[in-house]
Amino acid sequence: MGKIKQRIRKKLKNNRTTLKTCVHCAGSGLITSANQTISNTEEFPHIAIIGGGIGGTALAVACLHRGIPFTLYERDNNFNARSQGYGLTLQQASKAMEGFGISNFKNGVVSTKHIVHTPDGKIVAEWGMRKWLENSEPKTSKKTNIHIARQALRQALIEQLPRNEAIQWGYKLLDFSVDNQNKINLTFDVNGTIKTTTADLIVGADGIRSTVRNLIINEEKTPLRYLECMVILGICRLDSIENTDQTLLDSATVFQTANGNERIYVMPYDVDSVMWQLSFPIDETEAKKLSASGVEALKEEACNRTKWHDPIPQILSATPPDQITGYPVYDREQLSAELLQKADAVTLIGDAAHPMSPFKGQGANQALLDALALARSIYINGNSRSDWKSKGLRETILKSFEAEMIERTSIKVADSAAAAEFLHSEIAVHQSNQPRGSVIKNKQN
Repeated sequence: MGKIKQRIRKKLKNNRTTLKTCVHCAGSGLITSANQTISNTEEFPHIAIIGGGIGGTALAVACLHRGIPFTLYERDNNFNARSQGYGLTLQQASKAMEGFGISNFKNGVVSTKHIVHTPDGKIVAEWGMRKWLENSEPKTSKKTNIHIARQALRQALIEQLPRNEAIQWGYKLLDFSVDNQNKINLTFDVNGTIKTTTADLIVGADGIRSTVRNLIINEEKTPLRYLECMVILGICRLDSIENTDQTLLDSATVFQTANGNERIYVMPYDVDSVMWQLSFPIDETEAKKLSASGVEALKEEACNRTKWHDPIPQILSATPPDQITGYPVYDREQLSAELLQKADAVTLIGDAAHPMSPFKGQGANQALLDALALARSIYINGNSRSDWKSKGLRETILKSFEAEMIERTSIKVADSAAAAEFLHSEIAVHQSNQPRGSVIKNKQN
């Protein structure tokens, strides 16, 4: 686990337990080996991971390192079959990445410099500092934010997996059932052909509209919950932006501008590009209509709403339409142990378990933490000594894992939903050098 309990005595007072970082793994739970880990099919359950996004690939890597047998099933036919999202910010998970065997990132940006403007360019808040993350630099602190393209993170994870064995591309899950030997039989549509496989445990990592979730928790019980706003996102190359002051485009600064209704957030995407996210309140029907209207209409809407200070108009104008997308923002009611108690040897991680708005940047972070927590739980509690074959995986592994996940993510879901509201209010432009979430918390205290 990377931490070792240590009993210490201080001035002959009561003993207490503290945690000491392991000198062998430096807290990652992994040690370097010249040999590839062999899956222990006798000891551990075989995991069927449904979904090859961030959470699914992270779980696959974590299982690989621990000798836990798995197969990853992804409905896309290949890695580049469709857009896999835009940029993301690793917060708590930046430290946890070492638990996946990743200690640095190519083209990652370390940034804690943040500026908030009103539409005329007036600065109402700024905090932090910034620097580029170089491979040779010391390990970052727990509070460091790393900005990285979602596909770059996904690629870094997939590169650790065996090329032809670990991922089954083009597998769309249709259904599953449990036989009298407690084996799970999975049915897939593979480009029009029906195929079946077996596993001991299913992990749904298949996103906000999860098939696995719908099969174990009827959609009507926890429907998508509209958060009264939509987002339009784009990626723009820095060298295509003309006739503007480049101060905010130094490949490190994060800035946002808001007027109490619309809000745009701009961050480094990679060394050559920035990503922007425009959000605003809108009726759900209108949001769906705009989302389906095409990229040119989305770009026009974004440009019309942000005739603000430089370099915002220039960024949006220079963004190619094929680098723009938009969608209504949803989450779901938070999971409970009761909803999962009849799921047997099936569980959920990431957006399949706890979808949340993008406004706190927590979706990918929590998916990574889910994956690491589940792999560690399987490794510790899912071996033959736990007698999981007779006691069942829900009792030996899943109940405790899900309890921790629900407790950890419930506040993130709630805070992300709250952010969807206050970032489109006057709170967004409150004059105070602190994150906008801190502003509202201080007002409430």
